[in-house]
Amino acid sequence: MTKTKKEAKNKQGKQLIEVPHRGFWGHFLFGIGMFLTRTLGRYRVVGTEDIPEPPYVISSNHVTLVDGMWICAGLPQKHQKVFTAIAGSDLMTDYGLFGQIMMLVGRAIPVNRFGNPVRGLIMAKKAVDQGYIMLVHPEGTRSSDGKLAKLQDGASYISIKSNVPMVPTYVHGGYEVFSRHMSVPKPFDWKKFKRKSITIEFGKPLLPTDYNNVSEMTEALRQWLLTRQEKPLT
Repeated sequence: MTKTKKEAKNKQGKQLIEVPHRGFWGHFLFGIGMFLTRTLGRYRVVGTEDIPEPPYVISSNHVTLVDGMWICAGLPQKHQKVFTAIAGSDLMTDYGLFGQIMMLVGRAIPVNRFGNPVRGLIMAKKAVDQGYIMLVHPEGTRSSDGKLAKLQDGASYISIKSNVPMVPTYVHGGYEVFSRHMSVPKPFDWKKFKRKSITIEFGKPLLPTDYNNVSEMTEALRQWLLTRQEKPLT
């Protein structure tokens, strides 16, 4: 009988982590969330031709609580099955039922944003080594004004240490739909009487072999994100 990938790794003595499952309710809520996004807003995806085969790291700007859902929905369907993300554990404790739903829908690995980040990075790297796609928001928290904040090196660290590509990703229009200053999403512009646009743009993968260290890779990511910020898609 052929051994599964998980069994083979166990035989090699490598420690595995249990990535959260969506389950029935997670898939149901994911479907509802994307149905509302596509119905009330104008959702589209560009750059899917540049997406590599798993595993890889996705590194994106962070403007809403549902960035992960929108990004995951833009991936090929078979990739969605191995999608997971790093998310602050406070999402479960400080954002009520909605935060718990987002953790479930995003299959999020909780990390303490206000403590030592090393444990979270190690868990994320192990998940990537097991074949998962890992979403990391290098800003660490949602933007307060829609602009890119200082980036941390976590995404680059995982990419280089696991030797997998990093896919730079930009969420266009998300801040206007569901910024941190809104209690509920507002995908419809009642003044102009039209749906707001949400565009997920995937860039060409950044390859860890092209950089000498994590700082260089993070700077390349920053430059790509700034270019997209300055020339938003409509």
